[in-house]
Amino acid sequence: MTSKKVAVVGCGAAGLVAARELRREGHEVVVFERGMQLGGTWVYTPETEMDQLGLDSTRNIVHSSLYKSLRTNIPRELLGFRDFPFVASDLPDRDPRRYPKHEEVLQYLKDFACEFRLNDLIRYQTEVLFVGPEIEGRWKVKSRRNRMDDLDETFDAVVICNGHYTQPRIADIPGIEVWPGWQCHSHNYRTPDPYRDQVVVLVGGSISAVDICKDITGVAKEVHVACRSERGRNFIKKLGFDNLFLHPMIDRVHEDGRVAFQDDTNVTANVILYCTGYKYHYPFLQTGAAVNVDDNRVGPLYKHVFPPTLAPGISFIGIPSFVMPFILFELQSKWIAKVLSGRISLPSEEQMMQDIEALYSKLEATNVPKRYTHKLNNNFEFEVENWLAEQCGCAPIEKWRKDVFYAGHMNLITRPNTYRDDQGLSEERSQQAHQ
Repeated sequence: MTSKKVAVVGCGAAGLVAARELRREGHEVVVFERGMQLGGTWVYTPETEMDQLGLDSTRNIVHSSLYKSLRTNIPRELLGFRDFPFVASDLPDRDPRRYPKHEEVLQYLKDFACEFRLNDLIRYQTEVLFVGPEIEGRWKVKSRRNRMDDLDETFDAVVICNGHYTQPRIADIPGIEVWPGWQCHSHNYRTPDPYRDQVVVLVGGSISAVDICKDITGVAKEVHVACRSERGRNFIKKLGFDNLFLHPMIDRVHEDGRVAFQDDTNVTANVILYCTGYKYHYPFLQTGAAVNVDDNRVGPLYKHVFPPTLAPGISFIGIPSFVMPFILFELQSKWIAKVLSGRISLPSEEQMMQDIEALYSKLEATNVPKRYTHKLNNNFEFEVENWLAEQCGCAPIEKWRKDVFYAGHMNLITRPNTYRDDQGLSEERSQQAHQ
């Protein structure tokens, strides 16, 4: 085994479990966190950005996209790490529900850091400004703490764990440059109060759109949802609010405030709220052409983790979406830690590129847009996780987890208003989840 000096960028769930697995494997670890506490996207703040669409690259960036009412959309027995279950607490300040609020997840991550003594590895209020390769396979990391002088350091490897819920993606709408209303992305949504008595056009049809619809329909005059897919519209339709209206996508907007939809209907609106997702964004990363983001595809990455020309010196944790996130982070971290120590060998650069090209060809043949390269769903998620588990000598994903995952997904689709509160665990599954 070889011990490496490793920089971890970000201290959310991915960064914390990466730090634990790297140290378990004998590596020296430094975790860089720009915020004042651990937790990453699970740290709620009422603060929002001055640029509500996130278009100004010089803006003061708020990392978290949490809204105040957010509860998890997968049950706690799927959200915890495999060897540190996310069990309900009976303490008075905790949320024991199966789908708890965001504060409970943050406390779980704090408990995790305390249990595995990770806090001494973390440099808080330290922003990473530059990551790039140096000679002999080493990596330069430039950071700045508390807006003081820049610090240059050299590491054997860098693990990128900065998340992907900070840089908004905005729909391209004809006429938007002259539309007079207020525009906002869900990254800057916190509470429904600013939407009181407004006519709101919400763009999007996924989980955040559903949650925010439920929030603002109680105070807004009207909420009009513009959604690209029929499946998304059916999802929203099940909410059943009297002041909620469904439309296809926006055709164009007008200087007089009208929003025209592709079915030739229109409404005069005060607000356009984009629930249109996020971009992968690595402003500090300088690797030439070795890693780039093209239409939200980060690549080329072997198994969504290693860029072949730079492996194993740099790796990414947490890029895939529509997954059981913490378990995926855990398995990716184990794999990276063992690759860096030499206990697991990567294929040759040529073989890794062939694997990536085969994935790209498969996606193209099945008409999956490039921007969905990292969207794992159906059985593909478990294929990826089980492949990682096999590499690391871990047990595959348990059948009960798969069953709970699929059942929860179906309940979310069929009962978006109530799925968090009316789905109980059987006694057997509850025992399995907490073992």
